[in-house]
Amino acid sequence: MPERTPFRAVLFDVDGTLVDSNDAHARAWHQALAAHGHDVEFAEVRRLIGMGGDKVLPRLTGHDEESEIGEQIAERRRAIFTGDLLPHLAPFPSAAALVEALRLRGYRTVAASSAKGSELKRLLDIAEATEHFDALTSSDDADASKPDPDIVLAALQRAEVPPDAAVMIGDTPYDIEAAARAGVGCIAFRCGGWQDDDLQGAIAIYDGPADLLAKLDDSPLGQATSGAVTAPSPTQIGHAVGVQQRLEER
Repeated sequence: MPERTPFRAVLFDVDGTLVDSNDAHARAWHQALAAHGHDVEFAEVRRLIGMGGDKVLPRLTGHDEESEIGEQIAERRRAIFTGDLLPHLAPFPSAAALVEALRLRGYRTVAASSAKGSELKRLLDIAEATEHFDALTSSDDADASKPDPDIVLAALQRAEVPPDAAVMIGDTPYDIEAAARAGVGCIAFRCGGWQDDDLQGAIAIYDGPADLLAKLDDSPLGQATSGAVTAPSPTQIGHAVGVQQRLEER
């Protein structure tokens, strides 16, 4: 076994990280919004995927998720996603193998997703990764979704480790910012559809699960203690927040 890093837990985003679902989420929101008279460009919806409904809905419509119309739109989105789109989703190559490999190396593995708990379980079934996780956290466990740090903080509690003993793996700027605000470093994947410039603040960037798995020994999760990457610096946190601000201005 490689020398142990100072990290003891890996926190996984799921949508766009283990399962190829970001476009499907965007389509579900786009169709649900159109059904309720909101003409929003698909690209505008797509760049918000990675946040939870508590963030997406107000930004696109001005409606709170708990308002009557907000609940109607959110329910329509859930019906479209879970009924029409989710059954056709597929995992990224080596998604389950990566989680399994990290767990075999002694890391605690915890899902840290903005999805609702019921959706998260189905997504992990698609990834064939459920049995490789020690614990699951979803938007049901947090007051606010990413890029707020609530879900990451909840995942740290489930992992029973301090922030500097964990690494998050995600695919959006919102994962990076949420992790940074919780004091956790984030490895980013390109497979969710974001460019490297959008993923500034990540401690490392890989194409996806298969790429990280192939390079695991040379990654932040395989480095010896003397060369390991530490928790995010104020500069990295600033990069993550700055990326989100630029995205909001587009």
